[in-house]
Amino acid sequence: MEYKDFPFLVLAYYHIGPIAAPHLEVARHKEFFMGKDVKSRIYISEQGINGQMSASRESAIEYMEWMHKDERFSGLVFKIHGAHEQAFPKTAVRYRKQLVAMDCDVDLTRRGRHVPPSEWKQMLEEKDGDTVLIDVRNSYEWKIGHFEGAELPACETFRQFPDYARSLKESRDPKRTKVMMYCTGGIRCEFYSALMKEEGFENVFQLEGGVIEYGLQEGNKHWKGKLFVFDDRLAVPISEDAAEPIGKCLHCKTPIDVYYNCANMDCNELFVSCPVCYPAFKGCCSESCMHQPRVRPYRDDGSSKPFRRREWCLS
Repeated sequence: MEYKDFPFLVLAYYHIGPIAAPHLEVARHKEFFMGKDVKSRIYISEQGINGQMSASRESAIEYMEWMHKDERFSGLVFKIHGAHEQAFPKTAVRYRKQLVAMDCDVDLTRRGRHVPPSEWKQMLEEKDGDTVLIDVRNSYEWKIGHFEGAELPACETFRQFPDYARSLKESRDPKRTKVMMYCTGGIRCEFYSALMKEEGFENVFQLEGGVIEYGLQEGNKHWKGKLFVFDDRLAVPISEDAAEPIGKCLHCKTPIDVYYNCANMDCNELFVSCPVCYPAFKGCCSESCMHQPRVRPYRDDGSSKPFRRREWCLS
């Protein structure tokens, strides 16, 4: 096991496959975590598991071994990063009917072909006019990092992705077009690639393990910026290679890739800010938000961690 210099491990993983008793699986996880140094955001449904967690090295290794002993999850792949502290605020294991919000059913046996990072890199280098590279993440994820030449679907939420897939057929030949799709860890592509296939696109490819695995194996070749993650780190480099920021400060447009929550509780918008503008605007995303009635006290500790629910109790 690597990451010897880190006291904590951050794990990202998922399993697509039927779970007959998801509520029982939630209870099993909660029981296993009792007394262990674990923080998590894990969703379990009849469709499978979508997991992100941080834990002490000992607890993380115990959990991975525990999962692999279960024949249902024996082939589960964990993407691992080292950390100096817990990346999540609490331990959450919950039932969620939809692992990926789509509001429609798809045939998960018709997913796109999984492409390992080394082949994905080659496909990026050989990409031609008949190829569309689709980033199936949110706009705030895209702003601070994405693959060169990638297209961000015009969706306010990915519940609108079915409409995007149908509209793509108006400009692209579904039989001829090569569709390359990627997301953070891979799970969104499992669902969206199946939907693309149902819409008639025949050549659909998805990055195996997502951007996380690509960074671990291939570095940041053809990747620009950082990777947005849904934990206290918010933005991380995908590899040890240096990367220039592509995000821009909301206020002065200086290149930067640090996210903050707006201090106005009734806004709470995620925004990119530089170290000069953040204190100048007292942690707010706009001058208007600075003068609203429910603004959190400005904290000058250099932290860009997400605000916690308890901080919403401030008046």
